[in-house]
Amino acid sequence: MRLQRSSSSTNSSPVSLSTLSSLFLAFPSLISASGSVDCKDIAANGKHFNLLPLDGPHQVHWLPEPEDGPGALQKNWTFTIDICKKLRWTKGGDKNEECPHGTRICAIEREQVPASNTSTFLQAIPIAGDYLTRNGRTIAPTWSLLRDSGSTADAELEGFRGELHGGKYPFDKKDGQDQLAIIEFICDRERTGLEGDEKDDGDKEEGEDDTEDEGIRRRDEDGGDKAPKGKSLEFFSYKNEELKKGKKTGVLRLKWRTKYACEDASEHTPAGSGRWGFFTWFIIILFLAVAAYLIFGSWLNYNRFGARGWDLLPHGDTIRDIPYILKDWARRVMNTVQGPGSRGGYSAV
Repeated sequence: MRLQRSSSSTNSSPVSLSTLSSLFLAFPSLISASGSVDCKDIAANGKHFNLLPLDGPHQVHWLPEPEDGPGALQKNWTFTIDICKKLRWTKGGDKNEECPHGTRICAIEREQVPASNTSTFLQAIPIAGDYLTRNGRTIAPTWSLLRDSGSTADAELEGFRGELHGGKYPFDKKDGQDQLAIIEFICDRERTGLEGDEKDDGDKEEGEDDTEDEGIRRRDEDGGDKAPKGKSLEFFSYKNEELKKGKKTGVLRLKWRTKYACEDASEHTPAGSGRWGFFTWFIIILFLAVAAYLIFGSWLNYNRFGARGWDLLPHGDTIRDIPYILKDWARRVMNTVQGPGSRGGYSAV
């Protein structure tokens, strides 16, 4: 026998079945979005590439022509790139002069002071990265083969292009300008991609990535720093481009020549890479099971009893009582930890 609900409960705001299903079914995509670049297995138009040897922070510089003529102060841009994982802050550095956590590509603009041979910080612009927990923006990479771009200049090139998103400047403002990085990985069988490399040697904060970068180890093994060649990672341009009508985006364009961008590269994705781990699958299966239970239970309550609002959810009363249950549990824990007090076992009557 089912008790009749009061009118106040029945008239509460309705919970849509479609809303419930969309929230829970979208959860796996949110999990995968937080780690959306897998350097071991980058797929572009059916071809797979392994860029793990290029792991680690790398830097390129840009000295634009002074806008106010020869006598103006020189601006200096430094772009730090780590395509495999997020950049770390400099230990003991000023956080206002760093890009936010989650950034993969960061642009720092400074102004040279010739008199003291120093530079003054101007701005830090996050170009690309994952900021899912802060503002929902993700790197959302798109990969495509150069020969499939439709450009005549790229028709004979072997390699692929990556577009990395997520950045915005100012980062914490709603009307901040979107940022985008476009990197062309060009096949060059004579290069490792580390020739002339400028790695970020600053002392970084400890964290989950506080290990020796595999890319740096490969640099020593391949002798990239000793090769008598020009830089493999090259700056092409950074400017505002109107990618969408009426909306400008800050676009950073880079070119990276490496043998790992060749389709017949010897190092392909190791077995089992690119797959989700046990913990990820466990979370996904758990949430799908909960979603199926809630959706089916809500549908059953709607069709059998005409329920609305909270009454749609199975065990709706228990769900609404969770805050009070937790509060009571916390009070009991505190009483257990603090002990019976100084009453010697007697209680007031």
